[in-house]
Amino acid sequence: MTIQLLAPDVAAKIAAGEVVERPANVAKELLENSIDAGATEIRVEVREGGSRLLRVADNGSGIPVEELTLAFERHATSKLVTTEDLNQIATFGFRGEALYSIAAVSQVTLTSRPSSQPFAASLRVEGGVLLPPARAGAPVGTTVTVEHLFFNVPARQKFLRSATTEAGQIASIVQRYALAYPERRLSFVNEGRLVFQSTGSGELLDVLILIYGREQALQMVSLTAGVRRNTAALDTLALDVDFGGERASTDLPSRVEVSGYVSLPSLTRATRSAIELFVNRRYVEDRSLTHAVVQAYHTLLPVGRYPLAVLLVDIDPAQVDVNVHPQKTQVRFVEERQVFAAVQKAVRRTVVGAAPVPDVGIDERGRLLRPTGEPPAPPAGWSSRREAILGAREHPLVEPPTAPLPEPSPLPPVQQAASLSSAEPLTETAPAVPKLPPLRVVGQIGATYIVAEGPEGLFLIDQHAAHERILYEQYLLQRTAGQPGKVSQQLLEPLILHVGAHLTGQVAAQLDSLRQIGFDIEPFGGDTFRVRALPAVLAGEDPKRTLEEIVATLSERRNRVGEEVEAQLVKMVCKRAAVKAGQLLSDLEMQELVRQLERCQSPRTCPHGRPTMIQLAASELEKAFGRI
Repeated sequence: MTIQLLAPDVAAKIAAGEVVERPANVAKELLENSIDAGATEIRVEVREGGSRLLRVADNGSGIPVEELTLAFERHATSKLVTTEDLNQIATFGFRGEALYSIAAVSQVTLTSRPSSQPFAASLRVEGGVLLPPARAGAPVGTTVTVEHLFFNVPARQKFLRSATTEAGQIASIVQRYALAYPERRLSFVNEGRLVFQSTGSGELLDVLILIYGREQALQMVSLTAGVRRNTAALDTLALDVDFGGERASTDLPSRVEVSGYVSLPSLTRATRSAIELFVNRRYVEDRSLTHAVVQAYHTLLPVGRYPLAVLLVDIDPAQVDVNVHPQKTQVRFVEERQVFAAVQKAVRRTVVGAAPVPDVGIDERGRLLRPTGEPPAPPAGWSSRREAILGAREHPLVEPPTAPLPEPSPLPPVQQAASLSSAEPLTETAPAVPKLPPLRVVGQIGATYIVAEGPEGLFLIDQHAAHERILYEQYLLQRTAGQPGKVSQQLLEPLILHVGAHLTGQVAAQLDSLRQIGFDIEPFGGDTFRVRALPAVLAGEDPKRTLEEIVATLSERRNRVGEEVEAQLVKMVCKRAAVKAGQLLSDLEMQELVRQLERCQSPRTCPHGRPTMIQLAASELEKAFGRI
């Protein structure tokens, strides 16, 4: 093949592919242009998820009529002039590719009027072809209308998701810039309906209330306020301890300033997705800074739970490189470890300072000290749990401090239950191995494993995995028998759940799957849903936390078909409701759990495929003790 130059339209579409992947990218680029133009009022309007129409209007400085045509040329920008300007970029735009790339794959109309111009001018571009500008009537500012996105790139259209999902992505972009710029009023209109509008008051808390709701926003604390509350006590909790691999030094660069809000330990999420990071007010995705936030909560959060945070890092532009990727969401720091330490220290001081600080210190190994200077006793482990179990077995009729197992019910074969998915069926087929032999419960090890004796030797049963299997097959039986009353349990008061704009479409798309497994959930406006009932097996669980984890699961499995999602949700509900490792069980409870497991069709694995038990044959015991 001979080497040849690409045709201009082909080169334009290739360049556009790096900048514009979906409507949300278009909204982001246009929003940033409006902010760079000094706009204090910005309105984003979409139809059909932004693929049919996406309009961004602002009251910024505007573009003179003689520069309208130049604005659509590649590498045309007003943000920088020389290569030295790249070393300290203080604006969002600087590549001069946004309008050029957007116009290459859509039909764009730009109407603008600077304050020095008595009239506005309008310019239309169709697939990269510019039409002559014309006079128009418009106030000071700029309005960019993007229509029929990817009309000339059909392959890219196939990758767009539903209109609801795409609109949710755009709403998330608008909300992020409202967080970064609380002094500016940002509005988002979807299908003619105002969905979001910030106050422009300059108070970040006002934006947090709009996005997360008042109840959750009031569980977040300002980084400045959190430090003020208990500055003296914080000195004993300084961040010169090791937080899992990164040492946060107190020798921090003065040019790094960290502000924003973080959640108290009482408010958490199942994923890191609620950690929003801004560097010089630019939204960034940085694994190192996210890790710094998580590590600042060291020992304060349960395993698998993550905080909410909106952090604004202000740093000398010369110390950060934003010219890393065309979409400008990744940055590099000249002194990455110092920025990491600044974020970690600020968050840690805030979280610890926002709550009462006990009269303790930290020794050189990072251990909490009692007032006497002695380390506290170690947490209850294997040996201490064993002693507790022995004590409980001395009084078998006393109710142990644990939730009772579900009421036993016969579990006939469920091979005929309707399958929900050919790839991941909820129903069970006849097991390839025989059912369990009769087992006699001997005891419990580590409050995690049940010891049982069978005709052929010793069995160790994982109580959590075994209970998951039992609940899973009970659910299948109840659903097949058409007993919805046993599947769902009504809440005394409906629960209002905020899922965030970026997850609203995904949750809405799976409402039927959620109802099938026992949730009574319905849209309640914006990014909120009203929950009236939960699966009955979750009666003893925290409904809010359970729903948050399920929403996180939906976001992680957004590419699955509906039937697979339902199968995964059922398994997740059973996992959540099952007895936990470390939970004491009485003799009667262990016996009942083993009896129910014996009646299961596939008793040797949990619904996720993990083994429920291991077996040590009697012959192996004989050999180990030298009897044979």
